[in-house]
Amino acid sequence: MLQLESVTTGYGRVSVVFDVCLTVPDGKLVAVLGNNGAGKTTLLRAVMGLLPVRTGSVVFDGADITKLSTNKRVRRGIAYVPQGQQSFGQLTARENLVLIAERHGQAGARRMSEALDLFPALGGLLTRRAGLLSGGQRQQLAIARALITGPKLMVLDEPTEGIQPNVVAEIQAAISTMMSGAGISVLMVEQHVGYALEMADSFAVLASGRVMSTGAGGAAAVSQAREAMAL
Repeated sequence: MLQLESVTTGYGRVSVVFDVCLTVPDGKLVAVLGNNGAGKTTLLRAVMGLLPVRTGSVVFDGADITKLSTNKRVRRGIAYVPQGQQSFGQLTARENLVLIAERHGQAGARRMSEALDLFPALGGLLTRRAGLLSGGQRQQLAIARALITGPKLMVLDEPTEGIQPNVVAEIQAAISTMMSGAGISVLMVEQHVGYALEMADSFAVLASGRVMSTGAGGAAAVSQAREAMAL
């Protein structure tokens, strides 16, 4: 679904990510792990076209999208949930969802209903301003908004940051459901190694912008990932 070939990117004249190769198979979840400053978010921004790829290529669903704008990548089927539970704080939860759904006609209305089925707690909060929701509720809202676009690939940046454990479990269940039910692939940046590897089919550890370790997901990979993060 997504293939990064020797991607180097950064900000201004400064490169932050170097020669990264990464593959997200169709219908699978790949976790990108690493400490603060490792280049994880920078890599996701390059995937979304928010940062230019200096060398290398980004291939999505068989097509080279390295030079495409962010909007065109979204239209091709990539949805991005950035760090920080993004939403329009002055709008209600319903208005946040409808704003996206209206752009997609009947399919948008159907996907909005499906997204609310994934996050039933949002159903009782639709009239509340998004800015008054808890961090976990805003994260659920952000993921629901992304799902309304009908993505083939979800790009999630730190989906559990600052969220209470019971909501983390709900988000984990929703991600598993959308993968099994809709066949959505997931590229997820996460600092919580145990949580990430519990869900991941495979992982890559970044350190100083370079891939230090890769492997299959699962509990057995936790020690390998943590050792690579300590380098």
